[in-house]
Amino acid sequence: MIKGFKDFVLRGNVVELAVAVVIGAAFTGLVTSFTTSFLKPLIALVAGGGVYGGELIVNKQHFTWGAFLNAVITFMLTAAVVYFVVVVPMKTLIERRKRGEEAGPVLPTQVELLVEIRDLLRSQQAGAAPGDRGVGGPGSL
Repeated sequence: MIKGFKDFVLRGNVVELAVAVVIGAAFTGLVTSFTTSFLKPLIALVAGGGVYGGELIVNKQHFTWGAFLNAVITFMLTAAVVYFVVVVPMKTLIERRKRGEEAGPVLPTQVELLVEIRDLLRSQQAGAAPGDRGVGGPGSL
């Protein structure tokens, strides 16, 4: 079961992208909560605190640079985690496979394939009615 999952995960770029998107989406909620709960109040404190902390008001127009800075930090933290938790380990595994340090998916041998074909033919013959010539035999269309 673990081997099958490992082969599934290491199939190619599309799977890498799918895994990165899923992990990134899951981790984004955590990072957003962290930045909203801790960084946004910290930015407001550094910028003078109060209702207008992290905000610049010019001619009654509100420029919320604190919220933008919070979004940039959220993006950078999410990107860093996806890179170091998903991309780097996948690259390392793929490089190991290319160098031959880690075995790739094992293909069936010729003997195993022949045994499967033999067993399939036996099961088909056992299921055929006596006198039935089967598909493709004489008398079939």
